[in-house]
Amino acid sequence: MIEGLLGKKIGMTHLFASEAKVVPVTVLEVGPCVVTQVRTQERDGYEAVQLGYGNAKLLNKPALGHLSKAESRSRHLREFKADDTSGFEVGQEFTVSQFQPGDLVDVVSTTKGRGFQGGMRRWGFKGGKATHGQGDRGRAVGSIGAGTDPGRVLKGKKMPGHMGDKRKTIKRLRVELVDTDRNLLMVRGPVPGSRNTMVMVRYAHGAPIADRVLAEEIVQNDEPVEILEAVGEETPEAAVAEESAATEAVEEETPEAAVAEESAATEAVEEETPEAAVTDEPSEEKEAN
Repeated sequence: MIEGLLGKKIGMTHLFASEAKVVPVTVLEVGPCVVTQVRTQERDGYEAVQLGYGNAKLLNKPALGHLSKAESRSRHLREFKADDTSGFEVGQEFTVSQFQPGDLVDVVSTTKGRGFQGGMRRWGFKGGKATHGQGDRGRAVGSIGAGTDPGRVLKGKKMPGHMGDKRKTIKRLRVELVDTDRNLLMVRGPVPGSRNTMVMVRYAHGAPIADRVLAEEIVQNDEPVEILEAVGEETPEAAVAEESAATEAVEEETPEAAVAEESAATEAVEEETPEAAVTDEPSEEKEAN
């Protein structure tokens, strides 16, 4: 399983939860992503996996040569760190099926570009007074520093400038719905950026990931019994063995128990019947006399 996948933002909608609650969600198209390069410690000095997403119409010769091994024309390339890259191969494909409802993810996107904006819109300044003799200072930022000391504008001062078009990460968004047929992932809350903006979805750092085994991994693995044992579930062989043992025990015990019970009941009836007859006859004769 890889740390994250690439995709794009589709838009926003809402889902109806229990008790008539409306949950706002952002629809993301995640995957399919192709492994275009595998970084190793011996060759590159670190472990990572490079994923490609999208379909580029035009590619230069270096890009075509780089993507030729994966037989892909990916438009976007991103690297994801991995502790062990031995299980990854160039050309391997990952889909949105690795995410499940309830997972917490971080979504990295690019905010909308707003161009050059003033201090009031960019930073939310209050602005100057609308009266009392001021003329053109209604939307000015005001003082930007002292005079002689320090005699300069300090670094980081909030001033007018370019707004938006920056990389931003929204952390710990809950996955509400996964549509594997259309490669859609719905996360709770808003995600920055306009429609068709490329996003990177990765598991939230420090968030627990449920222990699960994907169906495709079980099918592809040669030893599914060991996988099921690692997860803590009962293996099919163990279940069949227990069922057969229980059936044999029932078959062996049933005839003996039935014969013993039948013989005991018969003896009890034979012993009790004569005594009851002897005790009942004198009482009947006395009553007749």
